[in-house]
Amino acid sequence: MTDPTFWIVARVTGLVAFGLMTATMLAGLLLAGRARPSWARPADIVDLHKTLSLGALVMTGAHGIALVMDHAVDIPLTALLVPGMVPYRPLWTSLGVLAAWLALSVHVSFSLRKRIGAKVWRKLHYGTYGAFALATAHGLASGTDSGKPWVLAMYGGAVGAVTAATVWRAGVEKKSARAKRTAPRAAATVQEPA
Repeated sequence: MTDPTFWIVARVTGLVAFGLMTATMLAGLLLAGRARPSWARPADIVDLHKTLSLGALVMTGAHGIALVMDHAVDIPLTALLVPGMVPYRPLWTSLGVLAAWLALSVHVSFSLRKRIGAKVWRKLHYGTYGAFALATAHGLASGTDSGKPWVLAMYGGAVGAVTAATVWRAGVEKKSARAKRTAPRAAATVQEPA
């Protein structure tokens, strides 16, 4: 019988990485929304967002290393970098590798924002939705705990929370844009002599 330690570590770090990715997205959506709660200072949310993102990447790396260290499935170190090299559920593990690369590229963009410009940076940040979707599919289809009710509830809660926050942000943004468009007209109407 082989020692299950690395397999257990791989499962735990994978779930923690997904949880941190979810929290990263929620912090980012809170930061981007104009209806931010008064107690939430933007600088603090930015720091939290960056820290959660880094934590998710560290846990993703630990997840991959633990899988390489476990000998239940022969996974070469290069499989952490190149999709399709893992013999265990190759399509679904490839989605995990792609999610990690996409999440890493978005995280690196924090330090490149001034060089690439805010518009490109913002568009690149939309890639987090792709990374989140890929990570969700990877976890559900290749995770050995995915059939357990508590894991399904975790994935469902994460997807529900990100969806709700995205809908909320879109509604706040539309309302804010509408207010900006109507404010000049309302001001002009008030200033006209009677």
